[in-house]
Amino acid sequence: MLENNWWHEAIIYQIYPRSFFDTTNNGIGDLKGIIQKLDYIESLGVNTLWINPITASAQVDNGYDSSNYTKIDPLFGTEEVVDLFFSETKKRGLKVIYDFPLNHTSDQHMWFKEALKGPDNPYRDYYVWADGPDEGLYPNNWTAAFGGSAWTKEMNGDQYYLHIFKKEMPELNWDHEPLRKDMAKVLNYLIDKGIDGIRLDAFIFIDVDKRFPDKDPDMETQDLIEYGENLKKYVKELKASVRARSKDIFVIGEATSADAQRIDEYTQEELLDGVITLSHFTDNDDLKIDELPEMNQHVPLDFDKFKRTQKAIQEHLADRPGPILFWNNHDRPRSPQKYGDMDNYRDETAKMMATLLYLQKGIPIIYYGEEVGMNNSGFEDPSNISDNGALSFYESASELGWSHDKIMKNLNLTVRDASRGIMQWSNTKWSGFTEDAAPWIISHQEATYNVEDQEKDENSILNYYRKLIELKKQPLFTRGGWKLLDTEKKIYAYKRNYEGTQANVFCNFSDEERVIENIVNASDDQLVLSTHDAELKDQKMVLPAYSAFVFVSE
Repeated sequence: MLENNWWHEAIIYQIYPRSFFDTTNNGIGDLKGIIQKLDYIESLGVNTLWINPITASAQVDNGYDSSNYTKIDPLFGTEEVVDLFFSETKKRGLKVIYDFPLNHTSDQHMWFKEALKGPDNPYRDYYVWADGPDEGLYPNNWTAAFGGSAWTKEMNGDQYYLHIFKKEMPELNWDHEPLRKDMAKVLNYLIDKGIDGIRLDAFIFIDVDKRFPDKDPDMETQDLIEYGENLKKYVKELKASVRARSKDIFVIGEATSADAQRIDEYTQEELLDGVITLSHFTDNDDLKIDELPEMNQHVPLDFDKFKRTQKAIQEHLADRPGPILFWNNHDRPRSPQKYGDMDNYRDETAKMMATLLYLQKGIPIIYYGEEVGMNNSGFEDPSNISDNGALSFYESASELGWSHDKIMKNLNLTVRDASRGIMQWSNTKWSGFTEDAAPWIISHQEATYNVEDQEKDENSILNYYRKLIELKKQPLFTRGGWKLLDTEKKIYAYKRNYEGTQANVFCNFSDEERVIENIVNASDDQLVLSTHDAELKDQKMVLPAYSAFVFVSE
């Protein structure tokens, strides 16, 4: 069993700063806005904040293209406000996780500007360069995540630089030891500033094969660039550096493709403390059609596969604090609307899905606004969506005869921008996010589900989340064993056990009433959290549509 650390009991609240609260009335959320809402965040019962990047950036990718790792972007505030932020979070006992895009920088970063001066510049080797085989030909056929070649030719030279994402985001060369030392210095500076944890963004790409082999036509570029042979060495080295500065730093890595075995492999003690993966979003890809781009096709959750995936991850990490648990983040549409029924069972869906996931063994991440049942932003024009594939999907679907409304409904359930709408503080013109400046994100967003109204309703999603979070803090749900129960397809049920105390969690992930027979050993007085009144009779339990029940017994 690994040593017990503070993050074993972490309950994380993720904030997308642009969309949280605007104090300057320019339509963009800022750090002062987060500071003003710290009392609200504390009232949820969470103990940790993860804030998406607020450091200096060209804002080509909303902060993930860093131009200076140690300076705040003027969009979000000043260095004095950063100091105030850390002071105010520490007053409330809130830990802070820094989002570190270590795979690439902005092309406006000083390192890259120096690198462009030529092969003899000391910063040239901070990035990944290659020659084309012939004049005008790319070094290989790798494609970038946002479309086009993964290579761009330098303006005043003959080489190409690699960019797995956008061309304005050149790839860092982690083989180069001076680069690794400088990145460690950045993190040690931030530790001194006050951070308690680090999220290593897209870390699985930092060790690409420098032979640059071509990919086969049926391969994705990422199949060749993930989990390089030196990746563990670099992660281990970086972790050792930050732990030497502070032994209590929580190190999480984003590995979007990691399955249970890979998570197990990378959460060994000398590597990462947690892995953020997207592998538990088991879309039923068999329902997708060949005539449309696969990326933006909305399909339902393959629930059987979801169960198998959850079971595998829980069992692989049984001797550790467990996996990172989340339904929503800035890179995916909001899951309750995508997978549940937020039209007919909005409150029930939001409460049930939170219960299902967050009471399992592991560390929950609650994405801003999910605690009030926020839906995805509703884009009405594909040109307002930053995902490069949105327009091409629109064109392809139009050619198939899809209506505008059908296409936009599909896009609003698949693009990452859909999850980045403004926080719904009140039912006002701009949801209480700003006074009268149009928000930075151009989309329709209803505000009927908001903090102000739900504070007044004891049965609201917001107040349910508070009860759920309080329950999650019990050792039964942070340290206890976990076992998935064998139930029919649309029921998700599991047991938690800890030092003689047992919990039974039952969730109905469907719009039809379901009945559990024979496995229920519970009574009304053991019910500690529920979305409905419990109906127990003759060892049978009735589960209404999108319902959740939690029983605890000694």
